[in-house]
Amino acid sequence: MFVDETKVKVKAGDGGRGCVSFRREKYEAFGGPNGGDGGKGGDVILEGSVNENNLTRYKFQPHWNAGRGEHGRGSDQSGAQGANCVIRVPPGTIVVDMVTKQIVAEILEDGERKLLLEGGNGGWGNKKFKSSVNRAPRRSNPGEDGGTGEYKLILKSIADIGLVGYPNAGKSTLTNMITNAHPKVAAYPFTTLHPQIGVIEYPSRYKTLQIADIPGLIDGASENRGLGHRFLRHIERCFLLTLIVDMSGVDGRDPWDDYDQLLSELGAYDESLLEKPRLVVANKMDEDVAVENLEIFRKKREVAIQPISCLTEEGIEELRELLWEKVAEAKAKEKEVAEAKAKEKEVESSESGNAKSDSKPA
Repeated sequence: MFVDETKVKVKAGDGGRGCVSFRREKYEAFGGPNGGDGGKGGDVILEGSVNENNLTRYKFQPHWNAGRGEHGRGSDQSGAQGANCVIRVPPGTIVVDMVTKQIVAEILEDGERKLLLEGGNGGWGNKKFKSSVNRAPRRSNPGEDGGTGEYKLILKSIADIGLVGYPNAGKSTLTNMITNAHPKVAAYPFTTLHPQIGVIEYPSRYKTLQIADIPGLIDGASENRGLGHRFLRHIERCFLLTLIVDMSGVDGRDPWDDYDQLLSELGAYDESLLEKPRLVVANKMDEDVAVENLEIFRKKREVAIQPISCLTEEGIEELRELLWEKVAEAKAKEKEVAEAKAKEKEVESSESGNAKSDSKPA
């Protein structure tokens, strides 16, 4: 079962109560207060984990609570802190507050931790209330309540490449051939029912790329037809979109019309997807009609296209290398844009600092 969106209710631990206690020992007259403080309640912490690949456990276990802090005790003994509640989610998970509808956290890397809710502070024991005018206070504080909240967890897969295409275009077959993933392959539409993440290995470079195979799109997918647009969120973070077109023209469809419709559905879901670098792959080139269709496609649509055949493995190695080059280019470009934005912020901050210093009276 694959779950990429679910709701959870979480509660941080309450703080422990402070203690009212007095020192009572032989030969110790007026021993004074010795009540310890209550322990702090446990925090609710989000942690990215590559060992999690979806949110199934949180669908069937939606309530998560941190431990409460121990109460203070006599003899100056403070209570222990409550156990933290660690919610482990796959990298790429967004947390949305159900009340404000705002994104409150985002986990992008394995091992990344973020505090979601803080536990309540423990109450003071009566020792903290001792003063020159109150030598024997009989007062303590209750612990503070821990935070509570209801959140929606939304998984957006983190992959370098996103595979997009019509049902039976060959996405899952290609994923089987070039990665370590083994999605189901069959001769009927919607064989893939949820995104599959595979790893393309490049032993000579000691590097890998991640590729996301999402369920096939159909006309009107952005309007929730077929499997709808739900899974398109899994390609929002990809550096490269790979559009696989069935060049054999199955079911009487024209490959160039399939290409146009795929772009239309991507744009209807989110126009920013059309701005991403993309690679067009012509599959099923082992069929005779595919060669003729490829020539027509190139005349009708002026886009670079890589012909392959998952049956004969024609063009597969060339595609692997092309994917590496395209992703490397996209990452380099994104890095340049990020550096340019960082420089702009530095210039703006320095200019604002100079303006403030100039505005000060001499």
